[in-house]
Amino acid sequence: MSSLGHSVLLPALIGGSWATDLSVRETESPYLAFVVLLHVATALALLLFFWRDWVRIIGGLVSSLRNRRISTSAERLAWLLIAGTIPVGIVGLIFEHALRVHAGTPRAASAFLIVNGVVLLLAERLRRRSVAADGAPPDGHSEEAALASDQRIAKTSWRDGVIVGAAQIGGLFPGMSRSGVTISAGVLRGLTHEDASRFAFLLATPIILAAGVLKIPDLTDAKLNDHGHLYGPFAVGAVLSFVGAYLSVRFLVKYFQTRTLTPFAIYCLLAGIACTIRFA
Repeated sequence: MSSLGHSVLLPALIGGSWATDLSVRETESPYLAFVVLLHVATALALLLFFWRDWVRIIGGLVSSLRNRRISTSAERLAWLLIAGTIPVGIVGLIFEHALRVHAGTPRAASAFLIVNGVVLLLAERLRRRSVAADGAPPDGHSEEAALASDQRIAKTSWRDGVIVGAAQIGGLFPGMSRSGVTISAGVLRGLTHEDASRFAFLLATPIILAAGVLKIPDLTDAKLNDHGHLYGPFAVGAVLSFVGAYLSVRFLVKYFQTRTLTPFAIYCLLAGIACTIRFA
């Protein structure tokens, strides 16, 4: 949980030159370029996994603009994703640099990892109070199940769609999981774990790709040009990130058909407490 938080904590835990050279707080740092590249690879994996959904969503957006109305679930889902992306897009453009510089320390990331765990646990507890069960899960990740899930998500109100999308703002803080807090917001607004995770992954794709498009040109003009030998390792890391993200999403989509966020919450709490003690 929280790739940015782990990008801060792992070099600090290893220590030595890793702790001093691998910092996301430096705008022109090759390490920051690497982290951005990994995020873009992750977004591409999401795009590949949900490509059928995105064909429907983009088709829905085009037809909605052409007909000047919202009449189908695909059209409504397209506009829900747009509405849900606007809050984090605005906050990210204004505050991303400040948050990364001031919160991108091991101590801060450790604290936010604990906060992330608490948020996930609270979401599960509050969810259990309001809903006894999510109902019978669909049989596997079939096209029919995916379409049915998209149709259920499209019934989300505009208010709830914006609230779930705005939860992504938490992911700007190192240690807070974008997907975790978004799924938590989704289940609290009445979505099943499966639909909330699907909505979270769909919401994450455009914002991560947009952030990469904005960041990579600036980073390739900076200190990375003085480290040409890093292009090979960067490429390998991007490929591994792509494969890992694809397999992870494939697993999580099935996992959330019957399971909850609790194991991830426990991990975040234990890891956050351990790192807080380590960097105290």
